[in-house]
Formats: sequence, C-alpha cells, structure tokens
Amino acid sequence: MTNEVVELFKRASDLPDSDRATLAGLLIESLESERERDVESAWLTEIERRLQQLDSGAVKTAPWEQVRAKLLRLLDEC
Repeated sequence: MTNEVVELFKRASDLPDSDRATLAGLLIESLESERERDVESAWLTEIERRLQQLDSGAVKTAPWEQVRAKLLRLLDEC
C-alpha cells in the first residue's frame, strides 16, 4: 500500500459515518466495469418483468413461513 493510500485512509477515517459510507460507495462504483453495468441493467429489466407478473396475477406469492418450512424439509432430505 502506498503512502498516499495510507494518508487517504487516515483522512477518510476521520469523516462522519455517513460520509465514509458515501465515499466507500463512490469508490466501489468507480471500479465497476461496463460489463457490470450491463448486468445491472439486465437485473433491472428482470425485476420489472417479475413485478409485472405479480401485478397481473400471473404468479402468486407464498408466505415466508411456508417457504421456510419447505426449504427445511428439502434440507432434511439431503
């Protein structure tokens, strides 16, 4: 790690929590490649598709307790 990175870290560590969180998010976003942005776009499209299915009644939801019980039964069978 360079001295510059160490110094930046020390300075950033003194920021309020919300500012540190914002800075961390901005740094992570700066590392995202074009491919990752394409994946994010694909996920947004998929989310919209699934919301439309829910809104239209094409699919039905199940209560968490029911889903959890089914998952636990499946795990017990393994």
